[in-house]
Amino acid sequence: MPSFDIISEIDSHELTNAVDQACRELEIRYDFKGVNAGFTLNNTEITLEAEADFQLQQLLEILHMKMVKRGIDIKCLEKNDPVASGKQVKQTITVRQGIDKELAKKIVKCVKDAKLKVQSAIQGEKVRVTGKKRDDLQSTIALLKDQEFNLPLQFDNFRD
Repeated sequence: MPSFDIISEIDSHELTNAVDQACRELEIRYDFKGVNAGFTLNNTEITLEAEADFQLQQLLEILHMKMVKRGIDIKCLEKNDPVASGKQVKQTITVRQGIDKELAKKIVKCVKDAKLKVQSAIQGEKVRVTGKKRDDLQSTIALLKDQEFNLPLQFDNFRD
């Protein structure tokens, strides 16, 4: 029976490259000469450091540009509030991966409400959709691409 998986993953190598490129651009920008500012990447958490709030916003814009250039959807970023400590302002950004239970339930409900002849099941951090016809699965993919879920979705493991 044909099936596919709905997942939400980020290529960690591309994420590392995007942060490295942002650091390199920071070194050559004139408005950041002599300013103690930078990016740090720990697994799926990016820390932005700057001396003022407006510089933090500029760092965020640089990071967004570099991530989009590397093909990473910025919907996966979860921004925490900036924290001021002494001379520095820090902001942590978490890169979300995987589909949580609430979003998986929304996806399953969306597929069921469309009255397509497919079944969807939550399997950990992914949703598996199965159906008898390949066309039904392709129309399900088209339906989900049109929806807004605030998380980038990828369609993987399409089998006939």
